[in-house]
Amino acid sequence: MSDQRQRPAGQDDSADGAPAADTAARHAPARGTAGGGPEPEELRFFGATWVHHDGGYAVRRVGAAAGSLVAAAASCVVLRFAYDGIALADVGSFVGVLVVAMFAVCSFVAFRRTWAGFGERPADQAREDSLRSLKAIGFIGSLLAYFVRSLTEAPGEGLRRREYEAAVAAYEKRRSARSGNPGARGKKKRPGGQAGKTGKTAASTENA
Repeated sequence: MSDQRQRPAGQDDSADGAPAADTAARHAPARGTAGGGPEPEELRFFGATWVHHDGGYAVRRVGAAAGSLVAAAASCVVLRFAYDGIALADVGSFVGVLVVAMFAVCSFVAFRRTWAGFGERPADQAREDSLRSLKAIGFIGSLLAYFVRSLTEAPGEGLRRREYEAAVAAYEKRRSARSGNPGARGKKKRPGGQAGKTGKTAASTENA
């Protein structure tokens, strides 16, 4: 009778203790991988290579700078052909000057707004959307801003890096607050182990 009572107690101890610990050990890495903190925002043409400057980051920067400069130069050639067409139409010098001034102003505004967007988020998104057509007309200014910024970093890298570092710091702070005191967690006792200890104590009392 004592052996029959002692065996189930030992089985309960192993069933509640070891399998539970094994299950927690198996699922702990999965939880850590899924909740490993905020992910960096990807940039156009660069992806997430700006975080550690790997994955061909330097080559991408050279390509972005060269591509934007070539595109701006080609756009200027196309606009020159368009201006020559207006001159051949003999519509007057005033129209030609007006067209040149329009593209110059739009390019300046596009350069300024694009450059500012690399360093900060727009405070008024509605106003930014209203300037979208103007930036499209002055696309040469946007291309030049992209070229100049690519000489020092990936366009928009500084803003994303500040936001990413702030998000990681906030995540680490929340995780530390949730973890609490590690010493207090080590003093907790498992219910299975307590039940097994009680069963073993009762069995040893009956044998005595």
